[in-house]
Amino acid sequence: MRTLFKHLKNDLPASIVVFFVALPLCLGIAMASGAPLFAGIIAGVIGGVVVGSLSGSPLGVSGPAAGLVVIVMDAIQSLGTWESFLVALILAGILQLIMGYLKLGIIGYYFPTSVIKGMLSGIGLVIIIKQIPQAVGYVSDVSTTLAFRDARSSVMAFKTISDSLNPAAVLTSGLALVILILWESFFQNKHKIFRIIQGPMVVILLGIAMNLLLPIFTSLSFTDQQLVQIPVSEGLVGLVGNLTFPAFSVDMLANKKLYVVSLVVAVVASLETLLCAEATDKLDPYKRITPPNRELKAQGVGNVLSGLVGGLPITQVIVRSSANISFGGRTKLSTIMHGFFILIFVVAVPEVLNLIPLSVLAAILIIVGYKLASPRLFKRMYAHGLNQFLPFVVTVIGILLTDLLTGIAIGMAVGVFSILRNNYLNPYSFATTEETQDKTFTLKLSEEVTFLNKGSVLKYFKSIPNGAHITIDARQSRYIDFDVKEIIRDFSVNAKEREIEVEVLGLESDI
Repeated sequence: MRTLFKHLKNDLPASIVVFFVALPLCLGIAMASGAPLFAGIIAGVIGGVVVGSLSGSPLGVSGPAAGLVVIVMDAIQSLGTWESFLVALILAGILQLIMGYLKLGIIGYYFPTSVIKGMLSGIGLVIIIKQIPQAVGYVSDVSTTLAFRDARSSVMAFKTISDSLNPAAVLTSGLALVILILWESFFQNKHKIFRIIQGPMVVILLGIAMNLLLPIFTSLSFTDQQLVQIPVSEGLVGLVGNLTFPAFSVDMLANKKLYVVSLVVAVVASLETLLCAEATDKLDPYKRITPPNRELKAQGVGNVLSGLVGGLPITQVIVRSSANISFGGRTKLSTIMHGFFILIFVVAVPEVLNLIPLSVLAAILIIVGYKLASPRLFKRMYAHGLNQFLPFVVTVIGILLTDLLTGIAIGMAVGVFSILRNNYLNPYSFATTEETQDKTFTLKLSEEVTFLNKGSVLKYFKSIPNGAHITIDARQSRYIDFDVKEIIRDFSVNAKEREIEVEVLGLESDI
């Protein structure tokens, strides 16, 4: 217990930021999915408290995911009712548990870094595109969600935004963006207090103040649609009254569509979770690795529980995870606390939350999106060569023009083609040798090492005992994929905590 609260001073501010980012997303995704609004709240609480407690991911945040919006909407229409979909969600959670116990989480290791970083950048750009209408006060069902397939609709909507601008929203989001940028680039370097008090907390208070004061001193104001709208309930009793329960019946269990929906939700949610977990690990400044099978089990438990009490499907989500990392989260305590904050605030003070302008939340998300899709990342990927840049940029474009999973699939196809081409030109094998008598190990790389060897390299590094000495010999290698170089670099950083001495031959300039 003491270890859990070891980094409370870092985790508490991060959890508050994640809470403010997660809450409107929970509601927006529920509305876009055609589900009750409280379904998003329930999924956010369970994703934070339950999945956060069971997960092995130190910084990953789970909750309702925008990537499943279309699947949930179609499934509700296919099965007829929301209560019937909840039965499918319970079965999907059970399938995820089975996948975890069968150790199928390794599938996440076989997605190249270029595609994962392309996914991050694509999501970042979609976030920015989707939040611009909210930032200027444009009210639209399409622009209030992060359903990736609607990114083009948001771009087309820009033509009509000019007629619907709200000066109060523009002023508030503009000031919020200025404060957020200056807070990180200037103020945090001036005094310790600016590192303790996070910028998003300041702009949230600014938004509430402007919402209350602008109508008094000016002619500007926000409409109800431009403010956070939380259903107001009377304590926990009122919250329980908003729950929905699954409609188990003989006819429903005999419906073949139920099992098709369950399988689709389980596979898509698991894939998104594994990809987001690996992406989150790459953003983690301490380069910790999420146990994929444990993550599948945690997500399975979360989805079973969410289905039982009327919540949306849960996955690990990169927007909230990246916000957690960006604002100083250190352990999974920040994830757990954000779930409790959602529950406490929705029960205790929903009226206060309903004073927050959506334009302020949009400004926070725009900064998060920029960090995911920074121009610096595009330059770095280009510098790594065409084999890395092409799958990366194709994934970004695919996500922008289609949706998250389709974009990833297109990027994977390009990445696999590139790897197969290299394997055809240099068909060599991967091998390791070791000398264990005095805890001395040697990892000898072959002439051709691709991202397909990621799982083997990770497994080998995990087998190295504490206090050992390992030599990684790449002097005979003609080609080593960037993914493997990154794994070696991350292992070299983590090895210090395990008192492992790492000697790298032939790769010194690359790591």
